[in-house]
Amino acid sequence: MSEFNQYRREYTLGSLEEQDLNPDPLALFKEWLAVAVESKIPDPNAMTVATVDATGQPSQRIVLLKDLNAEGFVFYTNLGSRKAKELLVNNKVSLHFPWHMLERQVRVCGIAEPLSRTQVAKYFFSRPKDSQLGAIVSKQSQPISSREMLLTQFAQMKAKFAHGDIPLPDFWGGFLVKPQQIEFWQGGEHRLHDRFEYTKQASAAWQIQRLNP
Repeated sequence: MSEFNQYRREYTLGSLEEQDLNPDPLALFKEWLAVAVESKIPDPNAMTVATVDATGQPSQRIVLLKDLNAEGFVFYTNLGSRKAKELLVNNKVSLHFPWHMLERQVRVCGIAEPLSRTQVAKYFFSRPKDSQLGAIVSKQSQPISSREMLLTQFAQMKAKFAHGDIPLPDFWGGFLVKPQQIEFWQGGEHRLHDRFEYTKQASAAWQIQRLNP
């Protein structure tokens, strides 16, 4: 018998009831994110991004949420990366925010749309210079012979732009995930968790329903 079957605890930090809900799930998400930030959770804006390739094989990775607006969730990436290539073929995407320390999680399903070059440039040039260089050097998701090779390329690029501005790479971009469904999960005692699912209707209104844990 695996030792992992012994790992168990009760979830006792809170509950989620109908009166706690906001009719707008993005407003509720902002409230939860603010709590995560105030609680000093490491990387409170970290989220898992799940995409699917042409064969139907799902893939996941963790990225950072960089903006949240009335339309949805924004993140940036190399357009040559696996996730970007998959999103450009199949723009259905799922996000997951795992706030374990708060016994909370949020799941988002939606459609990813590429950001404009103006939006991408605004973010790219707000980054520290070394981060800009790192984005240029890394051919994300592609094989490389060694870390030493990566560091050598970084040093060469740093020397090249030591006294000049770094141009916006044409392979750097981002996505806006427009949510169609958002689920809020709050851990509960005896595994009787509170789960509420918001589903966007054709009218743009949100339907809310409680789910079994």
